[in-house]
Amino acid sequence: MKTVKIMPCLDMKDGRVVKGIHFENIKDAGDPVENAIFYQNEGADELAMLDIAATLENRSTRLEWVKKVSSNISIPLTVGGGISSVNDIEMVLEAGASKVSMNSAAVKNPDLIKQGAQKFGSDKIVVAIDAKRNKEMPSGFELVVSGGTKCTGKDAVEWAKMCQDLGAGTILPTSMDGDGTQVGYDLEFIKAISDVVNIPVIASGGAGELEHFYEAIVKGGAEILLAASVFHFRKFTIGQVKKYLQEKGIPVILG
Repeated sequence: MKTVKIMPCLDMKDGRVVKGIHFENIKDAGDPVENAIFYQNEGADELAMLDIAATLENRSTRLEWVKKVSSNISIPLTVGGGISSVNDIEMVLEAGASKVSMNSAAVKNPDLIKQGAQKFGSDKIVVAIDAKRNKEMPSGFELVVSGGTKCTGKDAVEWAKMCQDLGAGTILPTSMDGDGTQVGYDLEFIKAISDVVNIPVIASGGAGELEHFYEAIVKGGAEILLAASVFHFRKFTIGQVKKYLQEKGIPVILG
């Protein structure tokens, strides 16, 4: 089994870290730089920073946020939100991001994945896939975009396979049904995607108990575990999660 990584996520709005439930009911969760330093010191393997309002506000990721955070940490930083061109990818990477995450723009223009992978390498390209349950889809999951506000009519699992074929290096699936609820990752959704791709899958959306992290690996097939609420509101430390996983026989990097 590959070494599992823990990835706190900073959802950004108006220069602050925020967290909601089902992408709504947003609460303040602090300063991004303070959070980033705190998580690195706690033993985070990677960090995600998502500008959750960028697509809805029809603008690019705010590069000053990326520069401030990346200049204060040494762990890999994945940045997403409002990345809609090869130029956007380049600017975010130049601002200090290790990887870029794209979502709505990739659905609108799948060639962006291919262009990004060819120019910067697949390892720099993460495709975030938001979905919600829909029995009419072959997999049972429909792809949604624009911060979960628009349904696409596309099957989310088929889209994940296509993203890999286009050159994506990592898939970040989030089930809107579980986001922020702390009732557990949507294992069915994560497993459906990890079954059709052979690139790393990041479990996201719904972690609330220590066993949820373990289940995402052994039942979902995830290699990277993303969480926000449980870390922002100090329900668990990253060290507690890693110690728990290690005791369960999961390889992790202890700080």
